Amino acid sequence: MKTVYLDNNATTAVDPEVLQEMMPYLTELYGNASSIHNFGGQLGKKIDHARQQAAQLLNCHPTEIIFTCGGTESDNTAIFGTLARYPDKKHIVTTRVEHPAVRATCRQLQQQGYKLTELPVDAQGRIDLDQLQDEITDNTALVSIMYANNETGNIFPLKRIADIVKDKGAILHTDAVQAVGKIPIDLAQLPVDLLSVSGHKLHAPKGIGLLYIRRGTRIAPFMVGGHQEFSKRAGTENVPAIVALGQACQLAQKHMTDENTRVKQLRDQLEAGLIKTCPNSRINGDPHARVPNTTNISFEYIEGEAILLQLDRLGIAASSGSACTSGSLEPSHVLRAMGVPFTAVHGSIRFSLSRFNTQEEIAYVLEKVPPVIKLLRSMSPFSPENSPNEILTS
Repeated sequence: MKTVYLDNNATTAVDPEVLQEMMPYLTELYGNASSIHNFGGQLGKKIDHARQQAAQLLNCHPTEIIFTCGGTESDNTAIFGTLARYPDKKHIVTTRVEHPAVRATCRQLQQQGYKLTELPVDAQGRIDLDQLQDEITDNTALVSIMYANNETGNIFPLKRIADIVKDKGAILHTDAVQAVGKIPIDLAQLPVDLLSVSGHKLHAPKGIGLLYIRRGTRIAPFMVGGHQEFSKRAGTENVPAIVALGQACQLAQKHMTDENTRVKQLRDQLEAGLIKTCPNSRINGDPHARVPNTTNISFEYIEGEAILLQLDRLGIAASSGSACTSGSLEPSHVLRAMGVPFTAVHGSIRFSLSRFNTQEEIAYVLEKVPPVIKLLRSMSPFSPENSPNEILTS
C-alpha cells in the first residue's frame, strides 16, 4: 500500500539529488577533512562549498555559518553559548509555544537559577509585541522566539521582534527549523543574532544542521575539542551530511516559488475540503501568517490518536503535533497555550506537505478522512449526537 506522507514537519524525504551528491563521500572520498594529506584535505573545499550554498539561501556570509548535528544542537548551542558569554545576566525571554529543544532547555536553566519569561499567545498563536518590549530588561541575556511554529505553521513577525530586541540591547535567537526552505529569509535585512536550521526538515538527511552566528555576536562553543567550524563546534566534520545540507539548501532556493504556489494551493485545498466535509472542525493558527505547507485542524469530540491509527491503516501519515513529544499523552502545549477548547484540543491533527506531494494524493486524503471522522464520532461518548450536553461541559 502506498503511503501518502503528510508529516513533513516531522521529517522530510531525502531529495534524490541530495542523495546523489552525498554518496561519493560515503564511499571513495571518506577521508578526514582536517588531515594534511590531499586525500583528506580536499574535502575541506567541499565543506566550504556547502557553507556557501547555505549562506546563499540565507543571504549571509559563509563564515557566519557553523555546521551542527541538527536543530536541537543548534538551539542548545545558541542558548548555552550566549549565557556563557554574559554570566552576569540571568534573564531569558521566550514564548509558551516553542519547540521542546528551546522550551525544555530554558526550563532547565530556570531550575538552575535563571529568571524565565514565557510570553503568552492569543487564540491564533500570536504574541503581544508590546509585552515583549516590556519584559526585556538590562538583566536579559537572551530572547529566543521561533520563526515558524512546528505545530500550527504560524510565522512570527521576526523583523519587528528583532527591532525591539536590538533596541533593548539583548541577543536574539530564532529557531527557524520550520521556516528555512519554505519562506524567503534574508539575514542581510533581518537583524537576528543567531538562527537554527535542521537539515532533515528540508530534504537533507537526519543528523545535520547549522547555526547562523552574526559576525560580532559573542558566543561560547557548546562542544570543545578541536579547531573545526572556526573553533566554535569541535568534532570531525560529517562531510557527507554537510555536502547533503549544502545541496538541499541550493535546491530549497530553486524550489521556493513552487513551495509558495503549488504546495500552498494543495494545502489550502486539503484544508478547505476537510473543513467543508467534516462538521465541528476548526483550523488552529493564524490564517494570514503561516508557512505554506502546514495546516493544523481540530476534529472535535474525538481523540487525535484514534484518527491517526485509522489514517495509518489507509496509508496516510500525519501527526498530532511535534514528533519530539508524540510519546506523551498530554495535549499539545502549543494548542493549550492558544486556549483551544477541551472538546477540540485532543482531536487536533497536523498535516504538513512537501514539494513531493501531488494533487492525486490530496484527493485521496479528502476521500478517506471524512468517513474516518464520521465513524469515530459515532463511537465517541463526547459527541453531541451520542451524549447529554452536560458531559461536554463537565
